[in-house]
Amino acid sequence: MTPLPGRLIGASLGPGDPGLITRRAWAALTNGARWAYPVKKAEESSYALGIVERGGIPVPPDAEALVFPMTRDPVALARAWTRAARRSVELLREGRDLVFLVEGDASTFSTFGHLARVVRELAPEIEVDTIPGVSSFAAAAAATGLTLAEEDETFAVIPAAYGVPVIDRLLDEFDTLVLLKVKPLLDEVLALLARRGLTATSCFIEKVGAPDERVVRDVTRLAGEKVNYLSLLLVHNPQRVRGELRRGCRKRETATP
Repeated sequence: MTPLPGRLIGASLGPGDPGLITRRAWAALTNGARWAYPVKKAEESSYALGIVERGGIPVPPDAEALVFPMTRDPVALARAWTRAARRSVELLREGRDLVFLVEGDASTFSTFGHLARVVRELAPEIEVDTIPGVSSFAAAAAATGLTLAEEDETFAVIPAAYGVPVIDRLLDEFDTLVLLKVKPLLDEVLALLARRGLTATSCFIEKVGAPDERVVRDVTRLAGEKVNYLSLLLVHNPQRVRGELRRGCRKRETATP
């Protein structure tokens, strides 16, 4: 008799501090399910696996690495996702749950979304369970004592790869910008912040929550520096002009009949 397939579980681990692993993710990791974890290439260490190891959870001997290469080539990416998904389906059809280790939050710019989508395409009967977690930008704001938004302020989260023109425009539309994966465009972004007088209200955070976390409040010092892939910028624009509609709403709320 063929066993029922196991569940594919995306276990969000937070960005680096094992103390941010939720109780639900911890339970998924310790209930006897098989583990899978992402690596950029074969035989390379896994950042997500390192979070769990620092938390003191023993790595099961049958834990398996799935390769997700760092490339923008859509063909290479599609092949990698398909290989990882096919292997995941093979394991799930053995009847055990498969916990996929996710750094940060599984629903936010995560490899798990790609994996789950292709697994569903290959085997629609497989159940997918996503365990939410702490995002890198939420942890970065807490680590630096900064606030992403207060009251009716707005904030946006975008990869810096969208480019300087988009970032420049969004600075006029949001009170705070979170710029993820700033490594490739760091110097260009720093030049933009300098032109707009926003370096003093910006903060750089690298590998938040990890033992080698780094916070740089004087972002001008980063010009010309090579930074880690796992880095972000929090940019607050205190000079952003609010629209008339928002001010009008405030007046109506406080008006006396």
